Amino acid sequence: MIRQRLAAALVLILSLAGTGSLMAADIFVIGGKEDDPFWTIVRRGVEDGARLVEAEQGSVTWLGLADYDDLGADAAALIRDAIRRGADGVIAPDWHPALMDPALAEVVAAGIPLVIYNAGGARAAERLGALAYIGSDDYLSGRMAGDYFASRGARRVVCINTLPGLENIADYCRGLGDGAAAAGAKGETLVLAPGSFGDRDQVGAAIKARLLAQPEIDGIFTVGNLDAMAALRAVNRAGKAGRVQVGSMNFDEGSLSSIRLGAQLFAVDQQGYLQGLIAVTVLNAHANFGLNLPAKEIRTGPAIVDRSNMDQVLRGVAKGVR
Repeated sequence: MIRQRLAAALVLILSLAGTGSLMAADIFVIGGKEDDPFWTIVRRGVEDGARLVEAEQGSVTWLGLADYDDLGADAAALIRDAIRRGADGVIAPDWHPALMDPALAEVVAAGIPLVIYNAGGARAAERLGALAYIGSDDYLSGRMAGDYFASRGARRVVCINTLPGLENIADYCRGLGDGAAAAGAKGETLVLAPGSFGDRDQVGAAIKARLLAQPEIDGIFTVGNLDAMAALRAVNRAGKAGRVQVGSMNFDEGSLSSIRLGAQLFAVDQQGYLQGLIAVTVLNAHANFGLNLPAKEIRTGPAIVDRSNMDQVLRGVAKGVR
């Protein structure tokens, strides 16, 4: 109900401004897999933003990845597909700059407005000539996690990188190491093979082996909620339950349940719903009214989700936006 009211209010505001010169913008949004819980929430935000675009006779087209095996190259192909299909605006993450920046540069070179969201930060927006970056600060997310682990007694924490080559994932792990070190703990990274993200057997086996080989490890941080359950299972199978704490980027109902029960310590929220909603709204406003933001970055996170704020988070979950 709240989402419908927001969309209706935006439509009313723009109708009062006058719609005679509106351009029917066809916006293309690049995102993750359809069955990835985090990207389901991002897409919900995109769809709610699309209500405004559609009220102005425009359209929003979602182009999602089929898998994460060759993520950077596949995302670049989707960006170029949007250009070929006559996009009036493109919204895309910048997960893998080496592979994706050339495609994103082609968007700008073609005179198509670009918004970077979810990954890349203000640096990517400035570098590529995008209107803005909408999303969380990936390095700060990791740093916050490292500090949180240390504040709860962890002394040696491992960041499990299951998406090697992606700059935002490397930033999570780098930030975790710096945050832990600043609080007197130690952070390190375990890099797994490409294609391991979300593979519970592969991820779980790697974490269990690391825990058995290095018994001083007392914290595991996963770069996505899809790996959190694998980490929890690995901790149990290694006989470390109660001695090794688990945290993750993002969350779903399973990980929230684990946090509520005390099995998982925390998650870092980047509020994906707002990333999708704000990105579409900003790009549509630029296409129709020439509006621009005074800053290149709107942050949607990070924030810690733990047992202390569980009730508030669950209210968002019940509405399908967290």
